[in-house]
Amino acid sequence: MKKILVLLTVVLSLVMFSSSYAQYSKYGTLAQDSWAFGFGFTHPRLVSTGLEVTGNSFYGGYLSIQRNFSEHVGLRLRGSFNHFTGDWSNAGVVTTTKTNLIAGDLDLQYYFVPCEPVSPYLVFGVGFIYFKPENAQTPSLDEENFTDYQWNLGLGAEWRISEDWRIKSEVVYRTVSNSKIDGFYDYGNGLIGGSNDTWMNIDLGFVYYFGKGEQSRICDLYEGIEPKVDYDRIEDIVKRYATEPTEVDYNRIEDIIKKHSQKPVTVSDKWVLVGVNFDFNKATLRPESYPILYNAAEVLLKNPDIKVEIQGHTDQIGSDSYNDKLSLKRAETVKQFLVAKGIDAGRLTTVGKGKRELLFKDNSEQSRFFNRRIEFHVK
Repeated sequence: MKKILVLLTVVLSLVMFSSSYAQYSKYGTLAQDSWAFGFGFTHPRLVSTGLEVTGNSFYGGYLSIQRNFSEHVGLRLRGSFNHFTGDWSNAGVVTTTKTNLIAGDLDLQYYFVPCEPVSPYLVFGVGFIYFKPENAQTPSLDEENFTDYQWNLGLGAEWRISEDWRIKSEVVYRTVSNSKIDGFYDYGNGLIGGSNDTWMNIDLGFVYYFGKGEQSRICDLYEGIEPKVDYDRIEDIVKRYATEPTEVDYNRIEDIIKKHSQKPVTVSDKWVLVGVNFDFNKATLRPESYPILYNAAEVLLKNPDIKVEIQGHTDQIGSDSYNDKLSLKRAETVKQFLVAKGIDAGRLTTVGKGKRELLFKDNSEQSRFFNRRIEFHVK
C-alpha cells in the first residue's frame, strides 16, 4: 500500500508540474490526426515481490509506434527490454535473482489537454511478456523461459520542444497474470488483488510526430475562435447577385419626385405605382416605396374627386387562397399610409388580386420582384 501511495504521489506531482509549466510555453501546432515514433530509456522496478530490491541494476530501453486518431485519443504499440534484480537469503547466504524481460504492449492513450506544450495523458492496455529468471528462489523457475500477459495502467506527459519533437516521461504500473517474474512462485499483490507479480516502468525518451493530418482548430478555443471568413468571396457574391444599390439616397429620390410632381398630373384609369414593391411573403413597405407614396398622396389631395381602388398583387409562388390574403394585406398597408397622409378613407377601397394578373410570366427573381406590386384603379 505504501508503494502505491508513493507511485500516485510521483504521478500527481508530474501532472501538476506539467500544468504549471504549460502556462509559460505556448507554441507549435496540433494536427487532427498523426503518427508518432518513440524511443528512450526505461527504469523497470519490481513493486510486489518476495525479493529484497537493492542496488542499481535496473535498466532497459524501448521503441514505440503510435497512431493518434484524434487530438485526444491514440493507440500505441510499444516494445521494451527490461532487466531487474532482487536479493534473497537462505541459511545466511545471499543470492541475487536476475530477470531479463521482453515486453510488447498495446496501449490506449488519452491526452487531457492536447493543446498545451506539456500534455499529460492516461495510458492503459494489455501486453505480452517473455522472461527468464536466473538464480531463482524457486528451483523449478530457475533458468526457465516463460511467456504470459499483463495489464497496464499509468500516467505520462509529453513536453513539446519543437514542431515535431516531444520529450516523454511516463510511469506505468503492470500486473502480470502469474507470480514468476521475480523467480519466486506464489507471492505478489496484483493491481486488482490476488497473488500476481507487479512491476513498473519509469520511461524517459523522445517522440517524433510525422504523417500529420489537417491542422486542428480545437486549440483556438483557448483564445476564442477567430472566424475564418473569405471576405473577398463574400463581396464578389454580393456584387454578383445584388438587385439594388447597397446605399440609396432616398432624400434625393423624394426631391426629384416632388420637383416633377409640380407639373399637371393626368390621372389614368390604371395607375401603376412603379417602385412600390414588396419582399417575398411580406406586406411591409420597403424604404424606396415611401417617396412614391408621398407623391401619390399629393396627387390625391390635389384631386379630391378621385376615388381609387388599391389593388395588391403577388408573384406566382404559393396557393391561390394564400396569395389572395397576402395581396389584400399589401393593399391595406398602402391604404393605411395614404390615410395617415390626409386622404379620406372613404375614397379608398382595397382588393387582393393574388397571382392572377402577373406582369411577367417567367420565374426569375427579378420578374417575381416586380410582380409583387401595387396598382391604383380610378373609379
